[in-house]
Amino acid sequence: MNKLNIVLLLIILLIFGAAYFMVTAIQDNQKRVIDSAIAPFAQGNAALQTQVSTLLHPTPTIIPDPVTIIQDVHALARLETIQYSVEKVITAEIGQGSFAFLFGDKILFVAHGTVIAGIDLEKLGPSDLKMVNGILNVRLPEPEIFSATLDNDRSYVFNRETGLLSKGDQNLETNAREAAENEIRKAAIEDGILEKARQNAESYLSKFFAALGYPNAVFIK
Repeated sequence: MNKLNIVLLLIILLIFGAAYFMVTAIQDNQKRVIDSAIAPFAQGNAALQTQVSTLLHPTPTIIPDPVTIIQDVHALARLETIQYSVEKVITAEIGQGSFAFLFGDKILFVAHGTVIAGIDLEKLGPSDLKMVNGILNVRLPEPEIFSATLDNDRSYVFNRETGLLSKGDQNLETNAREAAENEIRKAAIEDGILEKARQNAESYLSKFFAALGYPNAVFIK
């Protein structure tokens, strides 16, 4: 191969190399231009997907009213002296009878609740405390139920039966819960919670009066 052929070969290689690099540069530039042009559409698509997701799965917004109205304030002097934990099974039903299998609705509700009783010392006045021959005579207010509430974490519907044509009464469970609270309160009263509340109050207050210098306090009814 003479020198002229070598020079021509080198020139051809240089031309092909320059052409390759030029094509590569043009392709890279086109890719950047295309990516730049598509970017706004991609961002818009992502934003649209976010909006659609928000519409399909909305997050509730809680906005409390900035104005708070305190209607009443009471000073409490309640001496809680006893607490009952009560379990009660409640049956609530509607549409029972010959056609119960079609239109009936029945709930078996297991209720767990708490009943608290004691003495409201705010009702204890000066006339209820008298010294007689060096002995303090105390007339306590009548014991009362302070609260009878369901434990919602432990209370549950054990079973529900609805007729073939019944959609179920949406208020039936609410009615069962209301009845359960009343029954829990009633059961505690029947078991003598008020009398036990009085006894516990007398025991506690006897120690309290003794600490004040009245060791022989007597409770009268």
